[in-house]
Amino acid sequence: MKITKLTLYRVPPRWMFLKIETDEGITGWGEPVIEGRARTVEAAVNELSDYLIGQDPLRINDLWQVMYRGGFYRGGPILMSAIAGIDQALWDIKGKALGVPVYELLGGRVRDKMKMYSWVGGDRPADVIDGILTLREIGIHTFKMNGTEELGVIDTAQAVDAAVARIAQIREAFGNSIEFGIDFHGRVSAPMAKVLLRELEPHRPLFVEEPVLAEQAEYYPRLADATSIPLAAGERMYSRFDFKRVFHGGGIAIVQPDLSHAGGITECVKIAAMAEAYDVALAPHCPLGPIALAACLQVDFVSHNAVLQEQSMGIHYNKGAELFDYVINREDFQITDGYFAPLPKPGLGVIVDEERVIAASQSAPDWRNPLWRHPDGSVAEW
Repeated sequence: MKITKLTLYRVPPRWMFLKIETDEGITGWGEPVIEGRARTVEAAVNELSDYLIGQDPLRINDLWQVMYRGGFYRGGPILMSAIAGIDQALWDIKGKALGVPVYELLGGRVRDKMKMYSWVGGDRPADVIDGILTLREIGIHTFKMNGTEELGVIDTAQAVDAAVARIAQIREAFGNSIEFGIDFHGRVSAPMAKVLLRELEPHRPLFVEEPVLAEQAEYYPRLADATSIPLAAGERMYSRFDFKRVFHGGGIAIVQPDLSHAGGITECVKIAAMAEAYDVALAPHCPLGPIALAACLQVDFVSHNAVLQEQSMGIHYNKGAELFDYVINREDFQITDGYFAPLPKPGLGVIVDEERVIAASQSAPDWRNPLWRHPDGSVAEW
């Protein structure tokens, strides 16, 4: 079998799908994208295609190493996201060629179902409460929400009180009938993170995500020593070498590699195994589309330390399309009491509605995240 063609489709709301074709008629799908930088990743995939055309798609490990090491410069969000989507598509081809789900090729399942959680948007507590009520109706009982709006390096007691009051109202509304994580989204400096973590402890969040930016990872162990709240990070780490430094430094209880950013299935299985060796839980980051989610689930079902799976159903970023709009076999992704079942079909387990993808790609927006500024005019972290 040989790879014959790579085709990319940018589609609403902010996703990009990759189709890899072979001379035996088997095709694979992947999702290589950086949110807000899709065209840049598109260029990277096209450049990497020179290594792939005419090659055997079943030699995934060799092709991964060629893409990673063959160009001398390596790592980072763009190149690793390009490799990630290609890697997903290659696993999809291999699973289809052998007639089994990818998790069977990775040694078989360690669990029968995978717990998932849902993002809840909104800056006001009432919006979040309404969102939780809606999602609970379809069996979801674990959530994640933003912890703060923009925050200065040193900010006021008023700003801290506003952030804590928001979380307090949600816990008061639902008690312990739900669980929720809080995403600091890299908006919080190390000095303010210590203050916020202390104030949030009585509300017992499931975790705090990106308490500080990944480039400030040296603060993770210090913050962990100062709080009982489990700390999570990883969406802006792109290879096992980025994660190695964090594991060695300590402080993180949950790692969140993104299967569309951190080298795909091949790399994230290794990251998951490294995490297990450090007694760290796995909760893959996935605010993206259905192919990315399918890839995440393949890793979840073979990783003993996988505890939660993010998914983007109803996420406020989704404008113009929803999670399963491009999927034919939606029934395989049914949520039952907050869990996904193993995807039963060969490969990644997602049947892409190619006609709809092609039609949607004709008018795909160039999504950009908001640009925030502090009151003094300086750029704030979004």
